[in-house]
Amino acid sequence: MKIVFFSAQPYDKEFFSKYNTQGFELLFLETGLNEQTVALAKEAEAVCVFVNDKVNAEIIEKMVSLKIKIISLRCAGFNNVDLEAAKKHGIKVCRVPAYSPEAVAEHAVAMLLTLNRKTHKAYNRVREQNFALQGLLGYNVHGKTIGVIGTGNIGKAFAKIMLGFGCKVIAFDLIANKELEAIGVMYHPLMEVLKADIISLHCPLTEQTHHLINEQTLAMMQDSAVLINTSRGGLVDTPAVINALKTGKISALGIDVYEQEEKLFFKDHSADIIEDDTIQRLMSFPNVLITAHQAFFTDEALMQIATITLNSIDGLLHEKEVEVLGAVLV
Repeated sequence: MKIVFFSAQPYDKEFFSKYNTQGFELLFLETGLNEQTVALAKEAEAVCVFVNDKVNAEIIEKMVSLKIKIISLRCAGFNNVDLEAAKKHGIKVCRVPAYSPEAVAEHAVAMLLTLNRKTHKAYNRVREQNFALQGLLGYNVHGKTIGVIGTGNIGKAFAKIMLGFGCKVIAFDLIANKELEAIGVMYHPLMEVLKADIISLHCPLTEQTHHLINEQTLAMMQDSAVLINTSRGGLVDTPAVINALKTGKISALGIDVYEQEEKLFFKDHSADIIEDDTIQRLMSFPNVLITAHQAFFTDEALMQIATITLNSIDGLLHEKEVEVLGAVLV
C-alpha cells in the first residue's frame, strides 16, 4: 500500500521510515498539497498532509478520481480539511489527536520565560562581550495570574506547569476539566480569563474561534498583558495585535504560529526578500518572539506522530478499530 506525504521535511522521512513496521510504500514530497499537486498522489491509497496543506472540496473530488481512500493528518488540527466533502465521497480522514502535549506546553513556557527574562538578548550581548544588565529587567512569574484558553491535552499540560511555578491559573473552555479543577485551576467566562496577567491560547481553530483575539477582546485585557499563541495562527487578528503592541496594551507577544504561515514556515528564506509586510512589522518589535511552528518539534512527539499516523492508516485500511480516541474524523 502506497502513502504519499505532502509538505514532507527530512525529519518526516526519518521518523516515518523508522517506524513503518507495516511495510507501507512511502513517497515523500517537499511540495504542499494543492489543486496542481494532488495528481502526484496517483496510484496511492492514502495521502498524509500537514497543517498548511489544502484539502478542500475541489481537491477531494480529484482524490476520488485518483481512488484515494484515506486522508491522514500528521497533526492534531484539521481546519484545513473539508470534512463534509470527504464524508460525501466516502474518504476516511484521520489525525493525531494527542502527541506529546508536553512538547507544545513546554515551548509555550519557554517563549514566556524568554520574553520575560530576555535570555535571547542576553545571549547575544554576552557573545559581543557586553555584560551590562540594563534593559534586561524581568519579573517573577511566580504569583502571577495565568489565563489558559482551551484546556485540552496541551492546555492541561500548560496549566499544570504554571501551577508548578506558583501561579494562579484561571481557564476558559466549553467543558471544565475536573482533574484541573481538583488541583486548583479555576474556570471563568472568557471575558474574565482575558484579564489575566499572561494569556496562553490552546484551543482549536474553528469558525467560532477564528480571530478570538481581536480589537474587542484585546480591549478587555489589562494593560501590559502578555499573549502567547502556540495553537493556530487564525486565532489572532494580527493587525489588531500590532496596534495593541504599539499602544502598550500588550507588553509582549510570543507566537509559534501565524495566520499566513503557509507562505513562510518550514522553508529557508534567508536569501529571499519577504514580501509579507505584516510579519516584517511583527519582527520589528523588540518585545515580540516568533518561532516557526516549532513547538511540536521534539523526538518524543515525532515518534508518536509517526506511529499513531501509520497505525491509524493501517486500521482504516483493514477495517480495524482505531484505538486512539478522536483519531478518525469521518
